[in-house]
Amino acid sequence: MSFNFVPFLTAVGLFVGMLLGMEAGRRLASRRVERLGPASLSGFGAVEGGIFALMGLLVAFTFSGAAARLDTRRTQIVDESNAIGTAWLRLDLLPLEAQPHLRDLFRRYVDARVEAYRRMPDMDAANAEMKKAQDLQKTIWAAAVEGSRGEPTSTAILLFPALNEMIDITTTRSMAMQMHPPAVIYVMLAAVAVAGALLAGYAMAAAGRSWLHTVSFVAVMALTVWVILDLEFPRAGFIRLDSFDQAMVDVRQSMGN
Repeated sequence: MSFNFVPFLTAVGLFVGMLLGMEAGRRLASRRVERLGPASLSGFGAVEGGIFALMGLLVAFTFSGAAARLDTRRTQIVDESNAIGTAWLRLDLLPLEAQPHLRDLFRRYVDARVEAYRRMPDMDAANAEMKKAQDLQKTIWAAAVEGSRGEPTSTAILLFPALNEMIDITTTRSMAMQMHPPAVIYVMLAAVAVAGALLAGYAMAAAGRSWLHTVSFVAVMALTVWVILDLEFPRAGFIRLDSFDQAMVDVRQSMGN
């Protein structure tokens, strides 16, 4: 099954779970009314308010965190594009005979980096391209060292920090892909949402079943969780980073063939 559908299926599961929770709450309240009367449903506002406040806090926490991490990943794409562009320009400092080989390596390197992220969420194919890029990093560094031999010290001072930044940003981006809240946060969010639905159904029992209110509450919550998961895994869902990947494509195009 494609990972693209995992957030959707999670949202559907939460939708069904909350519907069942609201129905269970309504039935529990109906039985209580039959035994103790309508007045028995009052007096639980503090508990309900606490549960819904916690649910709102968890939604705000996960949503803002996912949005912030998405912005960070976008920024890192631009940073890598700038680092590669700077290193490419500084190849001009090397002797003319050393430049063609290094420029060809650079083109192959950027092709591998672009293709790695284009292949996601097929992680096997993406990892193969990343491995190819890592091998090319070593080759580029070795060729730059060889090409700078006998050149003025200023050549190394300008060239190698740029190459180092180009290489280091790949590790930064790889680690950023793995930065997510612990799974227990999402489990807790789902549990609190179902508990909130149970209490909402319990509180609404006195007014009778309202499908409009029930479905609206459950659907909005499930949709919110879907968006949070899509923001958290932008390479796997319907929210994509393709428009920012264009920065890398533009750098590659500037290198020619």
